[in-house]
Amino acid sequence: MEPVSFSVDRGSGLVLEGESAGDGPPIVLVHGLSATRRNVVQGSRALLKRGYRLIAYDARGHGASSPAPSYEYSGLVEDLEAVLAQLGLERAALVGSSMGAATTMAFALEHPERVPALVQITPAYTGYARTGHVDGDSWERMAAGLESGGVDAFVEVAQPDGLPEKWRETAREATRQRMERHEHPAAVARALRQVPRSIAWKGLEPLEHLQLPVLIVASRDEADQ
Repeated sequence: MEPVSFSVDRGSGLVLEGESAGDGPPIVLVHGLSATRRNVVQGSRALLKRGYRLIAYDARGHGASSPAPSYEYSGLVEDLEAVLAQLGLERAALVGSSMGAATTMAFALEHPERVPALVQITPAYTGYARTGHVDGDSWERMAAGLESGGVDAFVEVAQPDGLPEKWRETAREATRQRMERHEHPAAVARALRQVPRSIAWKGLEPLEHLQLPVLIVASRDEADQ
């Protein structure tokens, strides 16, 4: 069950890097903004042990994948479709976290017949692009910190307000480990500015007509905006 690496050439210098492990029914993992393919099931092998095939890839500009001209959701959805095509998958269960949740939901809305099941982990998209004072400009602060001070500055800026002191060091270390996996920090900074202001799909009404099993994984943690 050791992972096998793959690359998807999207043209214009954009190459997505991923890996696949297992031989059973396919599950594609799509990570969140500023994360990498390691940050969906966090290294768990539970699904592999239950006979599933796990497929994960780094989003454009993240991890080992190359930078892109744009980080709009339309491009992220096309990347997901390209990964499925590269691996010859007509249907696959999709597991998306945050940015990945919006990406996989947008794909499911366009191609419901290709998604037998969908998992949404901490979905943060509300049906419209956030403009102006986005989340107290937290994404802008993180982007600026990454550009000016690298991983160290990002780690400090990214700590959520109200996080109990007993979790602060653990959160810092987890954030640091995540950010050190990015080969193109400037691309991540661009994504931090563009993704929250991008449109995955318009409004929440389309969700009422989606007929497929959906599991939502979230929390009421006050430290998580």
